[in-house]
Amino acid sequence: MSSLSSAKTIHISLLLINAWIWLSSVSSFAKLQHFQHPVKPDGSLSFLVVGDWGRKGRYNQSIVAFQMGLMGQKLDIDFVISTGDNFYEDGLSGVDDPAFNQSFTSIYTAPSLKKQWYNVLGNHDYRGDVEAQLSHILREKDKRWLCLRSFILTAGFVEFFFVDTTPFVDTYFMDPGDDTYDWKGVSPREDYLSNLLEDVDAALKKSNATWKIVVGHHTIKSAGHHGVTKELVEQLVPILEENSVDMYMNGHDHCLEHISDSSSQIQYLTSGGGSKAWRGDEHRWDPEELKLYYDGQGFMSMQMTQEKAHIAFYDIFGKILHTWKISKELHSAA
Repeated sequence: MSSLSSAKTIHISLLLINAWIWLSSVSSFAKLQHFQHPVKPDGSLSFLVVGDWGRKGRYNQSIVAFQMGLMGQKLDIDFVISTGDNFYEDGLSGVDDPAFNQSFTSIYTAPSLKKQWYNVLGNHDYRGDVEAQLSHILREKDKRWLCLRSFILTAGFVEFFFVDTTPFVDTYFMDPGDDTYDWKGVSPREDYLSNLLEDVDAALKKSNATWKIVVGHHTIKSAGHHGVTKELVEQLVPILEENSVDMYMNGHDHCLEHISDSSSQIQYLTSGGGSKAWRGDEHRWDPEELKLYYDGQGFMSMQMTQEKAHIAFYDIFGKILHTWKISKELHSAA
């Protein structure tokens, strides 16, 4: 009876959170849709971050999901952030693609993960039917699912700015090889990117949040396989630095990584170890900035208050690989 009661409570809580989110959706920040998520009664917030995961349980995805469930319960998380590449190799074929269930609903089954998931698109998602992942039909199939190209999430004292990074990358347009991308809703590209950058800049400038966190799929600074995404360095980073963004969280490189930028104090956090990882694929980086590089699977957690943030990275056994604390009062790390 207790398990049935617990499941019912979780279901009701998720419905209430969904109602909160959708009722709180406003368009005050230019064209970016804006959602709200409540913090805990004590004013704190905790969440998990995972990326590059959708492989129907293979490549240790199921094991990562299991550990996420354990840590999610321990930290009493409020939600999960996905940094993209939600479904391999070529996104979803449509809203009825069984991969949605096989890679998401049937994998992340722990009670602690029956919370809202906030998702961005990755380059592999753009190789399928992008509109499928954005569709309300998937939200009806699984109430946890929320995926938009770009949007804003306010959770009390912190604002998350989710940015659609795939259209920035020139290679996908100029030299896609055998890959086909779904650019509906993006073309003409120049206008799309110009409007997006303008919207993100305006939203960051209007934000009164204590913490500002930007989420995208692609790396900006990374010692991993893909390394630096020059288009984002040239076009997005000046906006992040000008608006005192605290962190940029991403996937794309299949690793766990933390780079503390020495010039801007932005923390660059890669959580792309949700399934398949790339062993031994690491480039040289300034050791003063590179706080963690782990070429295996895993995920990240964050616990936040108005004054402090605590970041932790975990491997597939739940072992803590790295922690980092930031004090907002001093904007210093230890």
